[in-house]
Amino acid sequence: MTPVPSSLASGHETALPAWPAAEFEARLRAKEAGYHIHHRFNQRLNSGALAPFQVRGWVANRFYYQLCIPMKDAAILSNCPDRAVRRRWIERLLDHDGRAGPDGAYRDGHAGGIEAWTRLGLAVGLSEEDLWSQRHVVPGVRFAVDAYLDFARRRPWQEAVISSLTELFAPRIHADRLAGWPSHYPWIEAEGLQYFRSRIPLAARDVEHGLEVAMSWCTTGERQQRALEILQFKLDILWAMLDAIELAYPDDLPEDQRP
Repeated sequence: MTPVPSSLASGHETALPAWPAAEFEARLRAKEAGYHIHHRFNQRLNSGALAPFQVRGWVANRFYYQLCIPMKDAAILSNCPDRAVRRRWIERLLDHDGRAGPDGAYRDGHAGGIEAWTRLGLAVGLSEEDLWSQRHVVPGVRFAVDAYLDFARRRPWQEAVISSLTELFAPRIHADRLAGWPSHYPWIEAEGLQYFRSRIPLAARDVEHGLEVAMSWCTTGERQQRALEILQFKLDILWAMLDAIELAYPDDLPEDQRP
């Protein structure tokens, strides 16, 4: 993965010329070339080329990432002194953890992303115990996800926000799954795809706020360059996860080792 230290991280900014806002945003968006939508495993997944056990392996490992997301967002909240930012950012945490009523029960439409991913797991043939026990999480995925969470906890909140800008590229990957999975994987119950449906509008909202933070903080060339490094770091996290998953679930994996 791309290392994240920089001259800014050590407190020594250099006088790099800043790009205009439109060019800076264009450079952020150009990072899509490294998004995991282009990873071979994802291309096989979305083209219907994977066996059921490989789909289950991907779902089980990505669940570990889903569990990390609200903890990452809580870390941003804990490091952010700006009340207005916190009021907006807390929606992301609730999007994944869900919103419980006064009796502690989750109402329809408010269960959150973790619950939606659990339903996806059930739809592909995993049990809740398979997911929550994390028994199928491979070391490479655990290492990558833990590195991302550690970054969010230790770095300035603005940097952690910028790391979330991979949301710029997420709607397409969700749309691809919604378009292809029903025909490629008819054995997956349709209800399990709700996570992908819900994330498309939420990603658009999240990108708007993330870009606001990036534009207001990255007022120097040094900070703009730092933002590109951070976004690449997050892209590498997602790519490394698929590397690990692909290695863990080859086509010829013995039956007794398949999830």
